[in-house]
Amino acid sequence: MAEVGAQELLTAAEAGNISAVERLLKSGAKVDVRDNRRRTPLMIAVQRGDVAMARVLVEAGADINAQDNIKDSPFLLAGARGEVAILKLLIPKGPDYSRVNRYGGSALIPAAERGHVEAVRLLVETGSPVNHVNRLGWTALLEAVILGDGGKAHQEILQILLAGGADANIPDGEGVSALTHARQRGFKQMEEILLAAGAR
Repeated sequence: MAEVGAQELLTAAEAGNISAVERLLKSGAKVDVRDNRRRTPLMIAVQRGDVAMARVLVEAGADINAQDNIKDSPFLLAGARGEVAILKLLIPKGPDYSRVNRYGGSALIPAAERGHVEAVRLLVETGSPVNHVNRLGWTALLEAVILGDGGKAHQEILQILLAGGADANIPDGEGVSALTHARQRGFKQMEEILLAAGAR
């Protein structure tokens, strides 16, 4: 038997129709129903960058750690996309740091790679594990160097990570250090930031 209002709730979340979502939840629709990609309404709201919808769903008790069929969760995706306003709604609900994305990564790692300075700052300040290593053998700090552009945003991210306890000397899976990667790419400012933090 199909759950009450399940499809309607997913459709309303996709359409950004808050009044319909509120009405469906009141009439007994479950907040964490899933579509054929195992996305919950909250996941859909994060994908749309819909802060108001995310707020309604979080307040209704939506699971911020519910993973879809590619292992994204609302929390992991909000970090990856740098959705700071949504992260501020999700973090007080208790992110499960043991849940990782399909690359074995945390919310912090893609945020660092993509240059989302304020998301990185928020994640570090609220307890995201700064030295988590993903399946590629990379930490957030390594990704900021290896996949970043060496510019101001990635330099600032490097400083936030280091101030938050990131270990500058965790090498990648091949044993290559962040400092070596910065030098190989000609990222002079990053090299200086790393050296000042005791990188070898």
